[in-house]
Amino acid sequence: MAMHARNTALLSFKVSALALAIATSTHTWAQQPEVVEVIGQAAQLEQALDDQRKSDAIRSVVHADAIGQLPDDNAAEALQRIPGLSVERDQGEGRFVRVRGLGSDLNAVTINGTLVPAPEDDRRAVAMDVLPSELIQSLSVVKTLTPDMDANSLGGTIEVESLSAFDHDGLFYSLNGEASHDDNTGKNSPKLSGAFSNRFSLGDGIDNVGVAAAISWQERKFGSDNVETGGAWDFDGEPRLEELEQRRYDITRERAGFGLNLDYRPSADSELYLRTLYSRFKDDEVRVGNVIEFADPQLPGEFGAAEAERSLKAREETQEVKSLVLGGKKRWGDWTLSGQAGYSQASEDSPGGIGGADFAGNDDFTNAGFSNTRTPRLSIDPGFFAAGNFSLDAVEWEEQITTDTERNLRIDLQHDFVWNGLPSQLKFGAKGSRRIKDNDLDIWVYEDFADLGFTDEQLNLGNVSTGRAHYGLGQFGPTISPTAVRHLISGLNRDDFFDDEESRINDFSIRENINAAYLMNTLDIDDLRLIAGLRYESTRLKAKGTGLNEGEFEATQRNNNYDHWLPGLHAIYQVSPTTQLRAAWTNTVVRPTFGQLFPGFVLDGDEAEFGNPDLKALESSNLDIGIEHFMGRAGTVSAFAFYKDIRHFVYEADLAGTGEYVDFDEAFTFVNGDKASVYGLELAYAQQFKWLPAPWNGLLLNANTTLTRSRAGIEQFDEDLGQIRKRDISLPGQSDVTGNLTLGWENRRMSLRLSANYKSDYLDEVGDVLDKRYDYQVDEQLFVDFSANYFITDQLQVFFEAQNLTDESYYVFTGRNDFNAQYEEYGPSYKLGLTLSHF
Repeated sequence: MAMHARNTALLSFKVSALALAIATSTHTWAQQPEVVEVIGQAAQLEQALDDQRKSDAIRSVVHADAIGQLPDDNAAEALQRIPGLSVERDQGEGRFVRVRGLGSDLNAVTINGTLVPAPEDDRRAVAMDVLPSELIQSLSVVKTLTPDMDANSLGGTIEVESLSAFDHDGLFYSLNGEASHDDNTGKNSPKLSGAFSNRFSLGDGIDNVGVAAAISWQERKFGSDNVETGGAWDFDGEPRLEELEQRRYDITRERAGFGLNLDYRPSADSELYLRTLYSRFKDDEVRVGNVIEFADPQLPGEFGAAEAERSLKAREETQEVKSLVLGGKKRWGDWTLSGQAGYSQASEDSPGGIGGADFAGNDDFTNAGFSNTRTPRLSIDPGFFAAGNFSLDAVEWEEQITTDTERNLRIDLQHDFVWNGLPSQLKFGAKGSRRIKDNDLDIWVYEDFADLGFTDEQLNLGNVSTGRAHYGLGQFGPTISPTAVRHLISGLNRDDFFDDEESRINDFSIRENINAAYLMNTLDIDDLRLIAGLRYESTRLKAKGTGLNEGEFEATQRNNNYDHWLPGLHAIYQVSPTTQLRAAWTNTVVRPTFGQLFPGFVLDGDEAEFGNPDLKALESSNLDIGIEHFMGRAGTVSAFAFYKDIRHFVYEADLAGTGEYVDFDEAFTFVNGDKASVYGLELAYAQQFKWLPAPWNGLLLNANTTLTRSRAGIEQFDEDLGQIRKRDISLPGQSDVTGNLTLGWENRRMSLRLSANYKSDYLDEVGDVLDKRYDYQVDEQLFVDFSANYFITDQLQVFFEAQNLTDESYYVFTGRNDFNAQYEEYGPSYKLGLTLSHF
């Protein structure tokens, strides 16, 4: 590799997804930037600009740097640096991605052009932390879909591209080893990864074959402390608490992934490629808990009698994502034919674990109370902390496997021509996809142990206790050994304890067939580019499951078929060589989640609970308009406004008292709302201060914020008033404010980055359609991270990262910020590692 290119790599600096954004655009369409690009490393800036020039959509991008690393360890956390994006966290780790404040189930994820299904049984959202970052070459978020793209996202489509040999000139390899430390548990964890690519000559061609591979393995041990009420507040009069629960989580997560990509480019006019990716996410979680139920709802500082139990959950889940994409492209003069076949499967396998082991208190406890309504601190009789005062009541054993498989085939034909002296491009194509979501859950409930011949000593918690739990939110008491509980039930005949009802009701199979076709034309009129088109999507859904009607099982099968015509128009106007205007009118459709389409039901007297396979798909008409101004190689300022007019959004409601459920006390299901709207403003600024005197010329600054508002109407029958009542809510998952601020500094060998990511509070779940006091809101969060990198030699780099420096917590409240539904804290974590690379 040339020394100039190597020095460029040495100057690469892990800054946020906007700190090194967009270089100066040119005035001709052949060279003009056509998208909003967001780049994470200076070493990949030029490639990012190439991606930018090829796109006609409003798009944000995060690239791996020259040594194959994303700016953050986790793909989800790398994406949160982009304007308008935030993440949902699981045990403190970024997992699901929200775009423009909209819930993650309203967005789509693709790997190398094929849809990624979801491993969870009830969701469409894809957990981005399932994908090891070392397998990823770039992450793109398309916020305005063109007609040639799948229309199945509202906020945006996240495109994951894995490493290709044509991303590097010649031989490339990178080896990475690191160790991390979790402050909450005090445990250390390893990680190893590597990537390789090279080009070879086949036949008369020169470097026409590319081979790229990447592998990653990580085992992380960490934990969290939790106290929650589940919203068990009585708000009639002065708010009083009915129950609370303390939880301690100890988790081991193992991530492993492998990718192999092959490219064949026999000529400048043709190419073939094979993209493969396999990722495994194994989660081994042990959760011990204390559940305290007050005899009467209590104010803070009051004391009274309470029932209590100690609980254990110990399960192992393995999520796998497999993706295989075979495609190619061929050009004949002004015509280009391209095609792609894709297969992807996501699965979640729980081979067997303790879904719950409950140890009930032998007697009620006295002097039970709490302080602090936000993070309740328990005060109770000292006998509560003695293992001998609890006996085993029941054990629930669960086995579950969920698979989500998607197969697709698409073909596109493109014709470049001149119309009335103006460059034009006509593109049309078709796509068929077949998706199957299957869930199989088996549950065994072991109880009535005394009748089975167990002694009081065998059932006593002291017999299976392993000391006291590590718990940072107060006194906790004895923990529970999963091994001892498993041993206790191992000699029983499991067939005698099978829960036929829960097992059969939760089994289902949902098939979703989508056929699509589109027509799109691009026209360049001097400094104006217009892209107009129409997409058609036909959806055929078949859901099979089992219902329970007054104790009798019934097979269910529901079909739901619908069609959508989706026009779109994009415009890009070049005001000057450094300034451009963008506008887009698009139409999209998002299918309900599989949990909402669930085909099972339970009818028990005057109570009912069921899914709704007849739900309509969410439809949205979207308008985006904005301006970008580029200020040199790494400077930009931009503003984008957006508006979304949404129909048929989905929410949970109680239909009791209406229609066929007029005589029911409860009838919970999912229904379509009428209309909703989302509007907002994205502002971004990035600058490299190269003109300042040394050492200040190494400073980099990035700031972006997104202001979003939404409004949706929901309704439910009010039995007291005898009529339908309505109220307005924000869409679940929508934060009014999200933002990033990053300050960086770099020289030839060292780089430093301090970054902050903020999102305001948002509605998580409607607790009671008729009473907003029982809604669940997630509190605002501010995460602060630091990273440092130093090149010991041109090929050897040492790096250090510190995450969650301010020990930010996760807090959900009920109605008002004062009243806890869930509080969880994790502590900071630290990482130290080495990277050896050749490129």
